[in-house]
Amino acid sequence: MSIDAIVLDLDGVIRHFDPGHRPSVEERHGLRLGILAEAAWDPKLNRPAITGKITRAQWVAAVGAAVGSPRAAEEWLGHPGSVDHGMVALVVELRSRGLSVSVLTNGTDTVPDELAHHGIAELFDRVFNSWELGAAKPAHRVYRRVCLALDTEPQRVFFTDDRELNVVGAREVGLQAHLFDGIEGLRARLSDLLG
Repeated sequence: MSIDAIVLDLDGVIRHFDPGHRPSVEERHGLRLGILAEAAWDPKLNRPAITGKITRAQWVAAVGAAVGSPRAAEEWLGHPGSVDHGMVALVVELRSRGLSVSVLTNGTDTVPDELAHHGIAELFDRVFNSWELGAAKPAHRVYRRVCLALDTEPQRVFFTDDRELNVVGAREVGLQAHLFDGIEGLRARLSDLLG
């Protein structure tokens, strides 16, 4: 089956964050190791932030209140991460072959600014952000809306994500989904599909 469109997760695939940053922030602010992540990924705080109910600024403030250190939350969640230049080159290569390449991210209202900050806002044909969709991966309706917007059948869409739950959700809708394990594994899978 040929592929009409390629859809990539953002964080953990195109953009990466230093795993040592959060612990160093917690240590500097006298916080228990792991408390920032516990607060930030608590569904009661995170879900509204990635489904358009609250802004990123409101989410960061709520995390800061939950851990008792607004400055620590701002320092950790304000870190921009870094772009994988190998992935950027791969996207350019795929688009030069006439393939549509888009992003699907569980993000906040600041995703457009984040992409612009990294200089990759124009790299993709489309950016699908859960904050704008009002629903987040792995909800089936997210993948269906992406396929509808791309005007293609699910089985003709290739999707990769570094979270297995999101890959499983995409497969259940019919997308050709790949668990991202690094750029070489992704290249090998795409080579199998595209020839």
